[in-house]
Amino acid sequence: MPFMTLLAILPILIPLSSAAVATLLIRSPRLQTAWAFGAMVAAFVSSAGLLWMVWTSGQPLVYQMGLWPAPFGISIVADLLSAFMAAMVQFVFVFGFLYALGAKDKAVHHPTFYPLFLFLVAGLTGGMLTGDIFNLFVMVELVVLSGSILTAMSDDRYGPEAAYKYFLISTIASVCLLLAIGSLYISYGTLNMADLAARIAADQDQPLLPLATVLLAVTFMVKSAVVPFHFWQPDFHTASPTAVSAMLSSVVVKLGVYGFLRMTTLLVPHAEWLRGALVALGIAGIVFGGLGAAGTHNLKRMFAYSTLAQIGFIHVGVGWGTPFSLAAAILFTFNHALIKSAMLMLSGYLASRAPIKTAAFSVLRGTGKYAPLAGVIFFFGGMALAGIPPTNGFISKLMLFQSGVQAASDSSFAETVAYWLPLLLLGVSSALTLIYVFRAFMRVWWEPFKPDQPDAKVKPHGDSPLAPGLLVAVCLALGIWAQPLIQLAQDTSAWIQQPRAYVQAVLKQDAGVIR
Repeated sequence: MPFMTLLAILPILIPLSSAAVATLLIRSPRLQTAWAFGAMVAAFVSSAGLLWMVWTSGQPLVYQMGLWPAPFGISIVADLLSAFMAAMVQFVFVFGFLYALGAKDKAVHHPTFYPLFLFLVAGLTGGMLTGDIFNLFVMVELVVLSGSILTAMSDDRYGPEAAYKYFLISTIASVCLLLAIGSLYISYGTLNMADLAARIAADQDQPLLPLATVLLAVTFMVKSAVVPFHFWQPDFHTASPTAVSAMLSSVVVKLGVYGFLRMTTLLVPHAEWLRGALVALGIAGIVFGGLGAAGTHNLKRMFAYSTLAQIGFIHVGVGWGTPFSLAAAILFTFNHALIKSAMLMLSGYLASRAPIKTAAFSVLRGTGKYAPLAGVIFFFGGMALAGIPPTNGFISKLMLFQSGVQAASDSSFAETVAYWLPLLLLGVSSALTLIYVFRAFMRVWWEPFKPDQPDAKVKPHGDSPLAPGLLVAVCLALGIWAQPLIQLAQDTSAWIQQPRAYVQAVLKQDAGVIR
């Protein structure tokens, strides 16, 4: 087998094997921490190299587990979409590890924290790169188990409750995914996604196909916290350790986005009702998430609700399904991961310096006066979240709006309503984002510090603001120099609209040689 095909599995293999080794190092915390961080950096380097190789060559890398040819064995498929998503996940996780290294949470110093963190990134990366739908289930379960345990060990007393909610709703999603897998296997006799796509395209009249499509849609709606499957999300992200919540709210929810991109372009591209549902539910999430964020009493909870709205923007782009809107959705996915992780980390930093460790506005009010640098970071991060230039958030929303306008101009008069109404609501929601983000900024940095207890003081030190500061700097850089990322998103959009190319790349694999 050529060496280069091994590169497709390294982003999974490195964190997965390193997690096992880190578990053996629990008696040496410093060595364990250094090993885990080094493994995370190595995993990102491998995923970035994988993305570069796939992008420049124009050909996906396919690794067949155990040398079993597709569709009989498990395929690891690094096409442009999966490689892009894997690189995004691991890039953000590097900053998640960096934040954890400087965090004061007791949970971060638990001997199983870093092994579980590595298992989390391994499961998420594996879910992106797998070409087998049952292996996707296995990776999803790895994400659920590691994420639930990491939340349960939180310093917050509501951590176990939030973990239980997440585990319960994820169990329901897992049952739906298993039923979908069974329905597809009964109908088509395969679980390889490339082979499955080819067989569905040849025979769309199988009676269990609509059921399987609905079950898959429900699974990915739960994973991406789509309204009305969102109810676990605010509690979960508010109570979990900051390093964990920053990852869960920025990249873990993107597993559902990835699933919808695969469904609408590869597995069931003929399911027009699914695209319509994504647009409708995306708009509902935008409105509900924005109102929820505006009305909440906790900074971390505000950003958790904000995720509902931002994911709604992405789903609208996926639902429109044009080449331009898909590119906008992919770009939005990447930029949101950077912005949201930075803002949640900054919330954790502020909470760590508050008189009582909490992100409640009643406690944080006025504490920002003692953290002016954090105020600068929050200001630019808030601009990115609201979509104000010169940030990457502006590029994302501008591209999404342009895709909607372009699609409306190319449609009949009756069809334009399906574009202009969402565009109007997108604009209103963007204004709402600006309101609640900068209202939070005013509460923390401009209002006077009046603690409930007379002797309460802002702590002189807390979590390190290095990770969110670097992420916001990246957001500004990608807003000023956005063309390479835009080009990558457009190339990815063009690739995923060629399902035949994906199928041929996997099924024509012979002993690891890509033809």
